[in-house]
Amino acid sequence: MRRIRAELLYAVTGLPWAAVSLVTVAAMLFAGTALSVSLVGLPVLALALVTARSAAGVDRAAARRLLGATVEPPGPRRPGRGLVGWTRERLRDPAGWRALLYRVVKAPLALLAAVVSVVFWGYGLVALTYPAWWSLVPAQADSHGRARQGMGLVGDVYLDTWPRALATAGAGVVLLVVAPWAVRAAVVPDVWLIRGLLRGGGPADRIRDLEQTRAHAVADAAVRLRAIERDLHDGAQPQLVALAMRLDMARTMLGDDGSPPDLDRVVALIDAAHRGATDAIGDLRDLAQGIHPPILDKGLEAALHTVAARSALPVELSVALPRRPSAAVETCLYFCATELINNAAKHSGARRVTVDVSERYGAVRLRVHDDGTGGVRLGGGTGLDGLIERLRAFDGRLEVDSRPGGPSTVTVEVPELA
Repeated sequence: MRRIRAELLYAVTGLPWAAVSLVTVAAMLFAGTALSVSLVGLPVLALALVTARSAAGVDRAAARRLLGATVEPPGPRRPGRGLVGWTRERLRDPAGWRALLYRVVKAPLALLAAVVSVVFWGYGLVALTYPAWWSLVPAQADSHGRARQGMGLVGDVYLDTWPRALATAGAGVVLLVVAPWAVRAAVVPDVWLIRGLLRGGGPADRIRDLEQTRAHAVADAAVRLRAIERDLHDGAQPQLVALAMRLDMARTMLGDDGSPPDLDRVVALIDAAHRGATDAIGDLRDLAQGIHPPILDKGLEAALHTVAARSALPVELSVALPRRPSAAVETCLYFCATELINNAAKHSGARRVTVDVSERYGAVRLRVHDDGTGGVRLGGGTGLDGLIERLRAFDGRLEVDSRPGGPSTVTVEVPELA
């Protein structure tokens, strides 16, 4: 129900927003074009692109909050020096021109979505309640001069009898049943356009992503190294030191100084040393598991089957790869799948999870779908943000499609490195 309300709200509010933003941008374009012969119009044209780019941010936010479609924004604009530099950089901004194109195409799509919403939801409610108020409609004269009560259709056809009123209510039921699907179909093209025109891309965004990826890889390596050092210092190392001390004490107590050994104390020390050795082995195993899970030595499919078997939810797994990915890609996809399956089990209220791994255009694609309540959002330091940072080191990407009310689909794509 939340998803239906969100899609209806998006369709209804989209038309006035599209009209206002298009008129504003169009006025700037017209003024800038008219004044371009005197060079005064170029800053106005640049301002139109800036306005279109800012409006695109509103569209991405609306699609994310109401439709669950998360689209990564383009990178920041170059500042430019002075008015001339500022104007030049704005006019050379591909994201601004794509946002301008979207503003033009958005208007008819918003009109279509609004009309569909009014026809199916508005007329459906009117028709459903028609038996309650049709007798209150003022009488009208038909072509023969006879007074007819009720709403008139084509010619002398009036809905002025109870059978016709009940039939109208039945038509209203049909319209209301179909309305959610009709509105959803009307907003889907808009989502496609947002993902195609308003997402990041281009050389400038590529350079920015590479710079961020390099910085994150360096920082991530330092963090992981410190974590390994901390785990060794706080975990296995003290246990191994205690093990050596207990064994040294046991050896001393079994020495040949003439006194009879305390066998019970020696056995207790050996038992404690054995427990310490077992704990140290467990800590080292967990540490190695966090670096590279041993199950991945058998391949990604075997590792994911293990994750699925341990999940609290039933997991339907499908792996169709023509060849084995590189070890780095397998490790990345393993941790992504583990995080997404655990998130679905903890937070979604889902009854089932579907995991699909395939190859698409030279990249390995992981899709995790659940039938939960939806509403998954990026930001706020969640586990998904950590996955995005991990994927940046592989030039990968993550997309979330999680409308309020569900279902949710998270797609991860990693370029093949093998």
